[in-house]
Amino acid sequence: MLISLGGTIAMTPNAGGGVAPALSADELLAAVPGPADLDVVVQTTDFRRLPGASLGFDDLVAVMTLIREQLAADIDGAVVVQGTDTIEETSYLLDLYHDGPQPVVVTGAMRNPTLAGPDGPANLLAAVQTAASPAARNLGCLVVLADEIHAARHVRKTHSTAGSTFQSPNGGPFGYLVEGQPRFVNRTTHRTTVPAPAAGRHPRIALLTVSLGDDGVLLDGIAGRVDGAVIGGFGVGHVPRQLVPALSDLADKIPVILASRTGAGSVLTSTYGFPGSERDLLSRGLISAGFLDPLKARILLRSLLAADADRKTISAAFAIAGDYADPEDWPWAESLNAKTEGVARA
Repeated sequence: MLISLGGTIAMTPNAGGGVAPALSADELLAAVPGPADLDVVVQTTDFRRLPGASLGFDDLVAVMTLIREQLAADIDGAVVVQGTDTIEETSYLLDLYHDGPQPVVVTGAMRNPTLAGPDGPANLLAAVQTAASPAARNLGCLVVLADEIHAARHVRKTHSTAGSTFQSPNGGPFGYLVEGQPRFVNRTTHRTTVPAPAAGRHPRIALLTVSLGDDGVLLDGIAGRVDGAVIGGFGVGHVPRQLVPALSDLADKIPVILASRTGAGSVLTSTYGFPGSERDLLSRGLISAGFLDPLKARILLRSLLAADADRKTISAAFAIAGDYADPEDWPWAESLNAKTEGVARA
């Protein structure tokens, strides 16, 4: 199943100047070279025609609901086409909600169809080839662009315009498309999924990136306006010492996640001991994001709160998703394993 949400891959010139999403899923597929040579039947769905920056949580929950319905019927995999601006976030959200063995692949384009050498058709073909491959089963949600296959929970957009913008700093790509076939050089050690959002739950999560000389003005009064917060700290999880009282007070009221703004590597736990160090902040109730960058941490925290997870569950989930605790302790591991194994046997 091919689901189109819009994005650069679907853009054409508009009357006001510039380009905007306009192409349908069928039109996108028609521009792909060689799909007739594949032993694959592709069903298309026009779901949204939005730039990636305008997608929201409700859009993605609706997409995942549709995917679940189709996967439960007769679909062997799904491809979601969207704008690249938010792929590193939307793909992780889909990954957290996708508990089946079938591949869900997200792709897009960096060069719109009006430019020389648009990458959309090649990316879409690679995504379909990956979603149709038995080798891609049980890997959760994948991101495929520039003939590279990335895990949703690792991938980041690292350049504003380059075709090679999507990278996985912590571990590298899962694999590559070689002569039209996905070849995997890495495998996931575990999957982490959360229950669907509780009815009416729309948590608000603040993401604050710490900067040189930060006086904490953005922390003023935040506790009464959000349900959780993610702090993108310096290096291995540090903040200026003057922010410590405010963060300590905030962590008493709402879950506060400590991530690294660097984009690669893990928050530490016990190396530094000065005020504002990772050791100091964790002792005050902040929760380490581990290897999760601030954007991924925000997606996970929002998903956990939407499922009515308590603080103990949130801490346990971040320890595993951040790769510093045993995956077997994932709060919903038993249900995930049961569903995955049951579908695989069927």
